[in-house]
Amino acid sequence: MSDWNSTIIEEFRANEGRVGGRFEDANMLLLHHTGARSGIERVNPLVYFPDGDRMIIVASAGGAPKNPDWFYNLRVHPRATVEAGTATVTVDATELTGDEYQELWDRVTTALPGFAEYQKNTTRRIPLVALQPTE
Repeated sequence: MSDWNSTIIEEFRANEGRVGGRFEDANMLLLHHTGARSGIERVNPLVYFPDGDRMIIVASAGGAPKNPDWFYNLRVHPRATVEAGTATVTVDATELTGDEYQELWDRVTTALPGFAEYQKNTTRRIPLVALQPTE
């Protein structure tokens, strides 16, 4: 895990799910996912967009040419765990497609315009993933 991620994870846990800096007003979660090949649990801090009882995460990788590793891991192992605030919940991950993708992409990028900027930096379509609590 990168030092940058470790620092955000520590701050998140020390402040009941809140972090400062560029993420100060953002909805943040910690995604616990299983490595597709390694089987090792990984943890990534991510911004999410609330959608009813679901959390929508964006596989932007900052506009990099390829999707983030966590995205591929969720395709192989869609059951994951999320820390949000002080709660920990089990979720099922589903990649959004079609009209649902477009509707949510429009809502996400209106609320969080940085993701639209990331899309301009890459030729791939940035995936959206819905995290649905199982409980």
